[in-house]
Amino acid sequence: MSQSSLQRNTLIGFAASVLLAALKLLAGLFGKSTALVADSIESLADSLGSLLVWQALKVAARPADEKHPWGYGKAEAVAALLTGTLLVVAAILMTVQSIHEILIPHQPPAAWTLLLLVIVTIVKELLFRCMIHTAAAEASAAATADAWHQRSDAITSAAALIGVSVAVWGPELCGLPALVFADEAAAILASGIILLTAWKMAGPALAELLDADAPGLAQSLRTNAAQIPHVRCVEKVRVRKSGGGWLAELHIQVDPRMPIQQAHAVGGQVRSHLRNRCNGIHDALIHVEPFNESSTDLEP
Repeated sequence: MSQSSLQRNTLIGFAASVLLAALKLLAGLFGKSTALVADSIESLADSLGSLLVWQALKVAARPADEKHPWGYGKAEAVAALLTGTLLVVAAILMTVQSIHEILIPHQPPAAWTLLLLVIVTIVKELLFRCMIHTAAAEASAAATADAWHQRSDAITSAAALIGVSVAVWGPELCGLPALVFADEAAAILASGIILLTAWKMAGPALAELLDADAPGLAQSLRTNAAQIPHVRCVEKVRVRKSGGGWLAELHIQVDPRMPIQQAHAVGGQVRSHLRNRCNGIHDALIHVEPFNESSTDLEP
């Protein structure tokens, strides 16, 4: 797995989203299906989101430079937050359109639109399963968000399939003309699902941008650093996520009588040990200090 794999999957998802969105829009307009039109809006938001993710992955892959010594990893979180926002906008547009259609009497959608919805649902679910596997392997927030776009699209298409089916056959089979509005009801339900999906991807991205702590990882770093010979205790431990990995900062204490050169070597051993033993640690900044029994927040 690599950044190239993430970018390739993102381009595939983008192309599929654009094609399926165009098909759903045409089918919704000619087949008189509000759910399909609303679903196409969500797919277009997915397409734009995929484009953002693709660009973010290219930026995140850049090496650190003088102006960005910590690298460009947070570009992925920015893209994930933006795509989450796009989904919120899409959900609002879908809801407004559906309510508007409910207020206007209309005929049920064409039955042939059901076949397209079945195809779209299957294709989107397959794309999600392929993309989420690669995103998880690379621990990429942006690629994960892009994968969940495909899952959200599959869910909205499945909801539209149910709603259109009820709208097409319900009034005749059940003798209830009002069932024709099941098409719009499905679109509103899908909007709620999209909002939940948007929060699921925007929440972690926002936490990363705000440098939220990871207590479990911090404790693991403490334990591993304390195993290095001559480390008397581990004081402060801070971690923050950047792209597909984590950046760490540790304050370790050594014997105050230890020569500076030897103390520096101990810090290097701690850094190397953490990068090798703790998955996802891209780099660790080690501060070496003289041992002080009165220090707080210590790990013996």
